Amino acid sequence: MTFDSQRILYEDNHLIAVNKYCGDIVQGDKTGDTPLLEKLREFIKLRDSKPGNVFLEAVHRIDRPVSGIVLFAKTSKGLSRMNQLFHDGKVVKIYWAVVGKQPPKLSDTITHYIVRNPQKNKSFAYSMPRAKAKEARLSYKTIGSTGRYFFLEIELHTGRHHQIRAQLAKLNLSIRGDLKYGAPRSNPNGGIHLHAFSLSFTHPISGVDVNIVASTPNDSLWEAFNGMVNTQP
Repeated sequence: MTFDSQRILYEDNHLIAVNKYCGDIVQGDKTGDTPLLEKLREFIKLRDSKPGNVFLEAVHRIDRPVSGIVLFAKTSKGLSRMNQLFHDGKVVKIYWAVVGKQPPKLSDTITHYIVRNPQKNKSFAYSMPRAKAKEARLSYKTIGSTGRYFFLEIELHTGRHHQIRAQLAKLNLSIRGDLKYGAPRSNPNGGIHLHAFSLSFTHPISGVDVNIVASTPNDSLWEAFNGMVNTQP
């Protein structure tokens, strides 16, 4: 079990953020694959020569085929206070997505009502409220296009199961590689072109403003996306 320390994006006494690769699972599941949480816990134990158990818990999760920032708490105080920030909507969450069609508007804030189907491990977005549905809201803007693909920057206002994937699918905008939500073909690495790009918040213990950014995976589409973002006014 190894963990590359270069994947660490931010660390202090209470928190640590890492860049998750496509295919990593954040916490254990029925596959039995070693989760990122366990790899990172073992890394900290060895790095810091800790004799006992290492406290480490995930503050939030992103889906297995998604890349980008995952934040963990190294103390119970850090965990409870960050959980509260997420609950109160005081964490700014920015994602990047590559979709196969032009969005209906260049930018918009969209609200849907999401129902999770645990048997299919899939969520469905509806335009109107219904039983067991949870409100889901995000804002997007179109950064640019290659002609074949369109690049979106998304601010996630709520944190529902598969929210971005389900809401974009409702707009007939499947994310590249996301077979589960309508993409015509998978990506070679099994991941999808959805990346948790940045997290911004006021540190709940130190009071310092924190902005964490994760670099995208290495491929030509993400390189094109980065180029367009860097030329934005």
